[in-house]
Amino acid sequence: MGRFTSVSLSPLLTGLAVCLLSTPYAPACTGITIKPKDGSVIFARTLEYAVDIKSDVIIVPRGREFIGSTPSGRLGLRWKTKYGMVGMNALDNPIIVDGLNEKGLHVGLFYFPGFVKYQEIKAEEVDKTLAPWELGVFLLGTCPDVKEAVAAVRKVRVGAVVQKDMGFVPPLHFIVTDAKGNSVVLEHIEGKLKVYEDPLGVITNSPSFDWHMTNLSNYVNMTVSNVPKIEIGGKEWKALGQGSGMLGLPGDFTPPSRFVRAVFFSKSALPVDTAKEGVLQAFHILNQFDIPKGAARGAENGKELADYTLWTSAADLRNLRYHFRTYDNSKIRMIALKAADLDAKEIKTLSLQSKEEIEDVTKAAK
Repeated sequence: MGRFTSVSLSPLLTGLAVCLLSTPYAPACTGITIKPKDGSVIFARTLEYAVDIKSDVIIVPRGREFIGSTPSGRLGLRWKTKYGMVGMNALDNPIIVDGLNEKGLHVGLFYFPGFVKYQEIKAEEVDKTLAPWELGVFLLGTCPDVKEAVAAVRKVRVGAVVQKDMGFVPPLHFIVTDAKGNSVVLEHIEGKLKVYEDPLGVITNSPSFDWHMTNLSNYVNMTVSNVPKIEIGGKEWKALGQGSGMLGLPGDFTPPSRFVRAVFFSKSALPVDTAKEGVLQAFHILNQFDIPKGAARGAENGKELADYTLWTSAADLRNLRYHFRTYDNSKIRMIALKAADLDAKEIKTLSLQSKEEIEDVTKAAK
């Protein structure tokens, strides 16, 4: 095992708090699950924001000690990472906002404004308390699958911890998926932990997960097949082209609309055979949710801001491979967790910064 190093997360997360809380509208993140025929499980998602949160890929080794944050400012839950993990961080912080561990467990943090109320923390509960943004790295470091993750989250307390420099509590909910394809969504509503089974493996943002599932009943008419022609008043009418079965599918960037699209696109996609094909399919599906700069705008202090897709990731939970691409470079890159040194003494950081290259094939065309 590597040397245990204690990390207090609260003072290191100011930058992430700025990114999560400094705008009056919610980032438009979307998550889907693909299950190829070979038994692999792919969880893929986008991350949107109006500013570059300067994410990097980090590899957190086994034996790393963390200390949770509490609303009172006292030191909270202490834990050591039993499992190594890989995923995205933000602004050089030792936390993972999206990633998987060596047992194939994936945890993703998603923005959830307007509906969160975290648990009340009693004096005797401080030593089992952590902040919302710390829950992901806690579960990845200590749990091998969804069953144990649910059991673990029931034993800890997630408090309304204010980021000191911002004066806000980050509103988050979580999706947890394992290598067997089990998936749950975790939400804190009215001071209570809500655990929802997620058979579709889809998540977006507000409102609550159960609302999104109920809302799907409004789209029972959706079909991948073109609708047949009809006759009205003795005149025949037929669709103008492909896709008439999906007429009425919402196309905007709001969380309810993205949830519906994510379900229909991920579940109507033709089955693929292998994990690699599943990863590529996931990236193709998430192209539908890629937000270019300028398409989704808001304002803060009189300044116009535009959400855009900073990065997209796809985690292969059986083969332990983490794939990603960025706004500046659409080439898919991959890190194999099996090849990483998970007994290292320090967290390994891999920069995402790179520029898109355009291949000149003129010579081949002559």
